[in-house]
Amino acid sequence: MKFFKKLTNTVKSTVKIFPGAFFIVFLVLLFNSQKSFPQFISNEIKLYDSAIDHNSDSSTKKSDGKPLFKMKKDPWKAVMYSALLPGAGQIYNKSYWKVPVIAGLGGYFVYEYIRNNNKFKDYRDLFHNSQTELNPSGDPQLQALREFYRDQRDNFIIYSMILYVVNLIDAYVDAQLYDFDVSEKIKLSVLNKNSLMKFSYEF
Repeated sequence: MKFFKKLTNTVKSTVKIFPGAFFIVFLVLLFNSQKSFPQFISNEIKLYDSAIDHNSDSSTKKSDGKPLFKMKKDPWKAVMYSALLPGAGQIYNKSYWKVPVIAGLGGYFVYEYIRNNNKFKDYRDLFHNSQTELNPSGDPQLQALREFYRDQRDNFIIYSMILYVVNLIDAYVDAQLYDFDVSEKIKLSVLNKNSLMKFSYEF
């Protein structure tokens, strides 16, 4: 119960201290969700129709003869990869630029955990040595430093857990939206009839 209470307080404090980090996470998820929302709805309807046709007919075609829509990336496979190795699901989804972000944040959190844990052990031992028969309560300053570095260590454990969960969510969402291409297409063609150059810009 105490851990969950601390988890809630840490998340709240993280939002206050690192609003930019959560803003970046929000932008990543928003960027993924903006991959042509109308096309997303349309393709979800197609997937629903395909599932119905598949249940009613085990053939690989619809009743009108058109092939069923098949996703290029399996969302749960992406989640599995990211669960085994954070960033692997992003590689599977070909979102390579996200890998150094995840690896960088993960490495930083691990480094800070180790550093704060070592500091905690040092001040724990110093505080323990400061407890004598004449002063059984020990040095209060050393005790405060011991508690500070223990809290910092625990905070970075929670940060790592948040990063791990975001890594899984991002892998799933990115795989779901992999088939919806919103890349800008630029076509350059020559009209042979009038010998004019035609430039078209499509979204």
